[in-house]
Amino acid sequence: MSHEYSSKVITVDQALSLVKDGDHIVTGMAAAEAHDFFMDIHKIIDRGVKDVTVSNCLPMAEGDYLTNPQYIGKINVNSWFYTPQLRRNHAIDAVSYIPNHLHNAGWKRRDHIRTNIFVCNASMPDKHGYVSISLSATYERGIRLNADTVILEVNPKVPRAFGDVEVHIKDVDYFIETNYDIPEIPDVEPNEIDYKIGKLIADEIEDGDCIQLGIGGMPNAIAKSLYNKKDLGIHTEMLTSEMARLFEAGVITGRKKRIQPGKMVCTFVFGTRSMYDFVDDNPGVVVLDGDYVNDPYVIGQNDHQVSINSSVEVDVTGQCASESIGTKQISGTGGQVDTAIGAQNSKGGRSYICLYSTATIKGPDGEPKKISKIVPCLNRGAIVSLSRMDVDRVVTEYGIACLRGTNVRERVQRLAAIAHPDFREDIMRESQDLGIIGRKSF
Repeated sequence: MSHEYSSKVITVDQALSLVKDGDHIVTGMAAAEAHDFFMDIHKIIDRGVKDVTVSNCLPMAEGDYLTNPQYIGKINVNSWFYTPQLRRNHAIDAVSYIPNHLHNAGWKRRDHIRTNIFVCNASMPDKHGYVSISLSATYERGIRLNADTVILEVNPKVPRAFGDVEVHIKDVDYFIETNYDIPEIPDVEPNEIDYKIGKLIADEIEDGDCIQLGIGGMPNAIAKSLYNKKDLGIHTEMLTSEMARLFEAGVITGRKKRIQPGKMVCTFVFGTRSMYDFVDDNPGVVVLDGDYVNDPYVIGQNDHQVSINSSVEVDVTGQCASESIGTKQISGTGGQVDTAIGAQNSKGGRSYICLYSTATIKGPDGEPKKISKIVPCLNRGAIVSLSRMDVDRVVTEYGIACLRGTNVRERVQRLAAIAHPDFREDIMRESQDLGIIGRKSF
């Protein structure tokens, strides 16, 4: 290693000693988070540092500052996307959500509050003196360039990727040498309903389409249903393990993409170890700024762009509540709106919102109760992630409701038709009772 690099290597404790009262610290998204720094950040509380703010997104390191009652709430934690731990801390007012669309999350946060310390993980320096913040470019580049101090946890287990993630050691203030395992998302095995929804969508995917997918059993089922397709492209917020397998199977080639042809374009990487190995030194994968990748205008430049996202519930006019249950924040908007609008801007593009037709909750008597996820009215206080003006196709295991250009009456009828049969009549009747649609008097 060069003298320039070695002279910048510090310990975690030395990095934490740089934190001052009132500092704002931003870390990388998901697997790009600075694990060792945040596992020990509670130590700044022990030495009396106050009024520190942390901004994160889908954080993986559940350090004492998030889990130990002695420290919870002593650091002002903000997040663009909640995890189960953040949901628990939100309930005791120890975390607050930052509303956002992914493509402008970074610059809007920068406009609101200055970043004093940016810290995330990166690959080891290469022979040219570059490291790669390979696991996310969602908001990291803009934050890094505007931060007072840049600290990177270099780790031989972080893959080396290409795109807006390459940083020369001269542009980094300090390095922490680490060797922890990169957080993984295990492959979720799809269930029967996932496969039904997956097949419905896969039947509409054509050779040469460019796709965007998320995480979980349903997206995995959709991806697993695409192995008979040809020349698919990838322009996606998140690169997933199943996408890597589709590439290795020859399904994904990107030959017909209009922008970045032949490249799998993403803004962050999160999956299994085998996927991180797939990304490592792979010129076929480019990790680019979220403000570019998720810009609806950019997305729309690819012909036949297909956006596939999920929702918690959908009302009969098409409003999609995808990040909360009632007033309770459970996740985040992420890139749902970005990709849904972008896909519809695309020539031949389509946007799908997927959900199960029902959910099971605990009833007033404590017994399980089945409810419809297609409803006349969203739960009280539910956050509308995707407006009814921007919804395109809604999918349950009972079919696909195409809402593009439809009036409200048509929407009610089409969405009721893909609801669970036990609820269809009630949905129609309640929609009339509420005046969403009128009653025929002739």
